[in-house]
Amino acid sequence: MIVAGISALANTDHPAMKPSPDEALQILKDGNGRFMKGESQHPNSTKERLILAGKENQGDYAIATVVTCSDSRVPVERVFDAGVMDIFVIRIAGNVCDIDEVGSIEYGLAHVHNPVLVILGHTQCGAVTAVCNMLEGKAGPLEKNIPPLIDNIFPAARKTMQANPTLHGSPLIEAAVEQNVYQGIEDLFKKSLDTRELVNQGKVKVLGAIYDVGTGEIRWLDEKKPLEILKQIESDSSRPAEKPNTHAPSPTAKVSQPAPHLAPAPLTAKH
Repeated sequence: MIVAGISALANTDHPAMKPSPDEALQILKDGNGRFMKGESQHPNSTKERLILAGKENQGDYAIATVVTCSDSRVPVERVFDAGVMDIFVIRIAGNVCDIDEVGSIEYGLAHVHNPVLVILGHTQCGAVTAVCNMLEGKAGPLEKNIPPLIDNIFPAARKTMQANPTLHGSPLIEAAVEQNVYQGIEDLFKKSLDTRELVNQGKVKVLGAIYDVGTGEIRWLDEKKPLEILKQIESDSSRPAEKPNTHAPSPTAKVSQPAPHLAPAPLTAKH
């Protein structure tokens, strides 16, 4: 049974059938449970698995797409007790969903065919802390390229402060960390019609979660909230009409010059 976990898929010569969104989610939850208890099985980490990865397409094996922070305290495969070709990971400070991250998410869902997407925030997030400190007037100067990165977090921090005017310091930061996960989901749905369609078709489940860097535990947020965000966005009549795959080349189009951005190469090639 696929629901037995990633370890049930380990060391096989042939790709297993993709799990359903609910099955994939349970695999992730079970893996984190093992990690938390110090009972990790380290599946799909053998030399044979590496050889297989050099020959096969990741889309036949990976079961989840995870967007998380760059923080070294959040080792994604380890916290889910997963291995090679199990998780398509997108890492960015503050686990934000700007255009590049959304493009990577679309690849993970539409091309790697992962049935689950997790936006994974974490406790003591430095990016969220920086934004909260700025809004509270406590921040020092930042390097030139950091403000454009963390500007995606400001809406979440402001919402948190408005909803909780008495919160300051660490309690404010931890509340903003959770709101920032929801902000990422909102930004994703606003930018990606393709992702919205996959969710509406029941092919993909989008979830938010918070990883505790001190305990290893993942706290899963309300599963209904992403669907509420999706419904709110789709009911907004002021949003401009969208068309999926607007940058895909026509099958009959003739391209006089190479245009690699129109036809991205697979992330994993067969040999």
